[in-house]
Amino acid sequence: MPIALLALTAGAFGIGTTEFVIMGLLLQVSTDLHVSITAAGLLISGYALGVAVGAPVLTIATRKLPRKTVLLALMAIFTLGNLACALAPNYEMLMAARVITSLAHGTFFGVGSVVATGLVAPERRASAIAIMFTGLTAATLLGVPAGAWLGLQLGWRSTFWAVTLIGVLAFVVLAAFVPRMKGEAKPAPLREELAVLARPQVLLGLAMTVLGFAGVFVVYTYIQPLLTQVTGLSESAVSPILLVFGGGLAVGNILGGKLADRAPMAAVLGTLVALAVVLGAMQFTIGTPFTAVVFVGLLGVASFATVAPMQLRVLEKASGAGQNLASSLNIAAFNLGNALGAWVGGVTIDHGPGLHALGWVAALLTLVGLAIALWSRALDRRAQKTGQLPADGASART
Repeated sequence: MPIALLALTAGAFGIGTTEFVIMGLLLQVSTDLHVSITAAGLLISGYALGVAVGAPVLTIATRKLPRKTVLLALMAIFTLGNLACALAPNYEMLMAARVITSLAHGTFFGVGSVVATGLVAPERRASAIAIMFTGLTAATLLGVPAGAWLGLQLGWRSTFWAVTLIGVLAFVVLAAFVPRMKGEAKPAPLREELAVLARPQVLLGLAMTVLGFAGVFVVYTYIQPLLTQVTGLSESAVSPILLVFGGGLAVGNILGGKLADRAPMAAVLGTLVALAVVLGAMQFTIGTPFTAVVFVGLLGVASFATVAPMQLRVLEKASGAGQNLASSLNIAAFNLGNALGAWVGGVTIDHGPGLHALGWVAALLTLVGLAIALWSRALDRRAQKTGQLPADGASART
C-alpha cells in the first residue's frame, strides 16, 4: 500500500478523534456547562448534522480544485474548529464550534476515499478504503480514551487543545506525502454530477447507511452513563474500556475491507446481521463488568465491519460523474445515522424505557437498514436477469 494512504489515515485519525472524543466527556461537559446529559449528547447530533450539510455543499464548492488542495483546506477548517471548541465559553458556542469543525468531515472522507481507491489496483479498492478508515479506528483506540483521560485529569477543554495539535500535525503529514494527482479529469458539468442522485441504487445505498449505522450511536453515544449507571463502573474505568471498543473497531474495519474485496453486497448483508445481533444482546450483557467489556469489544468489531462494504457499495453504484459527490454523501449518511441514533437514544432515555432498553431500540434501527439492503440486492438480481448487470463477475461482485 502506498505511503500516501498512511497520510490519509493520519488525517482520518485527527477527524475521528474530534468526532468521537465527546462520548467520553459527556459527564464533564454537562457538569461544567450546566446542561443535562442528553443535552450534552446533542453535541454529537449537531456534529453529525454539520457533516450531513457540509459534505454535499463543500464537495460541490470544491469540485474544480485539485484533490490535495481540497484535503489541506478541509484539515485547516478542522483545526480552527477544534481551537474554537477549546475556547468556547458556553454550551451554545461549543455547539457552534462543533458544527464548524464538522463541515470538513464528510468531504474529507469522501474525497479521501476516491483518492485512496485511485492509489491501488482495482481488486484492492475496499482494502484501501479500510486502511484510510483505520485512522478512525486508531482515533477510537487511542485518541478517544486518551482524550477521556485527559478530560478527567485536566478538564474537557484540554482535550480539544490536544485535538487542535493533532490537526496541525495531520496537516503537515498530508502536505508532505499525499501526491498531487497528475492528469486529474476535469469535473463533469454539475448537472451530470447531480444526476447520480437519481440512481435508485445510490439512494438505497445511502438509506441503508443511515439506518444500518444509526443503531451503533443509539448505544455508543451514551456509553459513559451506561457503564457507570447500569454496569456500576467508576468514571475512571470508562477510558480503559473505550480502548477495548477501539481494538474492536480496528479488527472490524480490516475484516469488513477484506470481505468487501471478495463480495461487497454479501459483506453488507452479513455485517448488518452481525451488528443487529450484537446490539440486541446488550440487554443481557451490560449488567456485569466482564460481560459489558465483552459487549463493548464486539460492538466495535460489528460496527466498523459495516463501513468499507457500505462505502464501496455506493462508490460502485455511483461510478462515473458524481462519484466524489456520492462518496461524500455516504459519509454524510453515516453521520446522519449518528445524529439519528443519538437523538433516538436520548428520547429512549428521557421519554421511554430508559438506558436498559437502548440495545433493543438500536437493533431495530439496524434491522431496518438490513431490510433496505435486501431490497437493493433484489434490484441487482432483477437487473442481472434482464441483462442490465453482468452475473457475479468482477464488475458486479454482488
